[in-house]
Amino acid sequence: LIVPAAAGGSTDVMGRLLAAHLQTAWGQSAIVENRSGAGGTIGTAEVARNKGDGHTILIGNPGPNAIAYSIFKNLTYQKDQLQPVSNMIRIPNIVSAHPSTGIKSIPELIAYLKANPDKLTYGSSGTGQSPHLTGAWFLQLTGLKMTHVPFRGAGPALQAGLAGDIQILFDNLYPSLPQVLDGKLNGLCVTTAERSDAAPKLPTMRESAPELAKFEVSSWFGVFLPKATPAPIVDELNRQIKAMLERDDVRKNIAGMGARPDHGTPQQFTDFVDAETRKFAAIIEKEGLQMEVK
Repeated sequence: LIVPAAAGGSTDVMGRLLAAHLQTAWGQSAIVENRSGAGGTIGTAEVARNKGDGHTILIGNPGPNAIAYSIFKNLTYQKDQLQPVSNMIRIPNIVSAHPSTGIKSIPELIAYLKANPDKLTYGSSGTGQSPHLTGAWFLQLTGLKMTHVPFRGAGPALQAGLAGDIQILFDNLYPSLPQVLDGKLNGLCVTTAERSDAAPKLPTMRESAPELAKFEVSSWFGVFLPKATPAPIVDELNRQIKAMLERDDVRKNIAGMGARPDHGTPQQFTDFVDAETRKFAAIIEKEGLQMEVK
C-alpha cells in the first residue's frame, strides 16, 4: 500500500488500518510504504504507472487526487490512469479566529471584512492545500478580501494562529479542534455539509450565510488502483474496505480522528472524485493559481 504522505497523518493512519485488515482477510502480507513529497504526487505517480495486478494499492486524498490536476503545470500522471475503488473517511476542515479579534461566527467575520477590507490575514498549511482553497472559496463566494499567509504544514500554521500572528486560521479539524475546545481559538464553523460529531455545537459554513449555501469541503481519504486493474479485483477490494469500516474497533478509531466512514461503490467514488476535481479546478482557475511539482 503506497501512502503518498509522511507517517503519522490521516493518510498514513488509514493506510495502516487497511493494511492490517487486508493481511487478516486475505492471509498475505500487506506492507505500507510512505512515499511522500511534492504534495503527494510522487507516490501517486508511482501507482499510476503500475501494471494493475492488484498488488499495489494507493491511499489517496484531495491533494494528489483532485487538486493536483489543476494546480500543477508539470504533473506526471493523469486522472484516467487511476481507478477509484472507494472512499474510506471524510473529515471536516475548520475555520477559527484568534480571540483578540472578537470574531465568534462566520456572520461576524463577514461583517468585519465588509467594514475593514484587507485588515485581516488568514493562514493555512500551504498554498494549494485543501485549507487554503477552503479560504479562497469562502472569499470568492462572499466577494471579500483577506491576505493569505501560507505555512509549511499544519503545525506552524496553528502556532501562528495561537500566537495571533494571523487572525483567521483555515485548518483540518485536527490539530485545531482541541485548541477551540480549550478556548484558545474561537471556532467559527466546520466546512462539511453536516455538523461534526466531534464538535456538534459548531455550525457548518453553509448554514452561516445565504451565499455559502452550497459550500462543502472535506478532507477525504480513499483507495485507488491502477486503471488496468481487472474489475473482480476492484470489487473484492471494495468489499474489504466496507468490511473494515463496519468493524467496531475501526469505527472507534475513525471517530477519534473526528471522521465519518464513507464507503461507496467504485462508480460512486469515481463520481465523487470527478465532482471534487471540477470544484477545485474552478476555485484554482478563479484564484489564478499555478505551481510546479518540485
